Amino acid sequence: MLTFTKKEKELMQKLNTPAKVQDFLNGLKFNFEKKGQTLKSPILTLRVGNAHCIEGAILGAYILSLHGFPPLLLHLKTIKGDYDHVIAPFKMDGLWGALSKTNHAVLRYREPIYKNIHELVMSYFHEYFLDNGMKTLRSYSEPLNLNIFEKGWEREDRDLWGIDDELDKIRHYDILSKTAIKNLRKAEEIEIKAGKIVEFKRY
Repeated sequence: MLTFTKKEKELMQKLNTPAKVQDFLNGLKFNFEKKGQTLKSPILTLRVGNAHCIEGAILGAYILSLHGFPPLLLHLKTIKGDYDHVIAPFKMDGLWGALSKTNHAVLRYREPIYKNIHELVMSYFHEYFLDNGMKTLRSYSEPLNLNIFEKGWEREDRDLWGIDDELDKIRHYDILSKTAIKNLRKAEEIEIKAGKIVEFKRY
């Protein structure tokens, strides 16, 4: 098991609000997993300097936990053919917001303005679509508290596949009826075009 350096600890202590954590996550390069799939621990993500959505959410949740927030993850589940997303929800003044690491112009940070988790999740619904305009978000998980895992998970020098497994197993809630799914209108051409904007290019 690895140990955080003094510099790493000082950095995380400075990131003492969700907004500051989000700014830091945005500065990390996107992890395109060129050498195979990864699920890095917070300490490895800090040292490698890149993250995909779940790695960013895990790091963000851990940093928030250093400032009194529970380290939570939330799984957004889509239809086959699209990619799921993982965010780190947090609560301030009784309202929910979320950290999010993404390479796209959408599915990003949410201000803490939502009354409950369902409201928070639904704020992502209209942004979640394929290149043909089909809207794909279908369910979301209960928040997963990372404190259920063995102490020291944040400093592991290996991939944290157990977190991914737990997110798949935890209870999920459907957000649409079959009738609602049937009647969904496709995203418009300009929305699809905007959805293709990326922050980091894959070389």
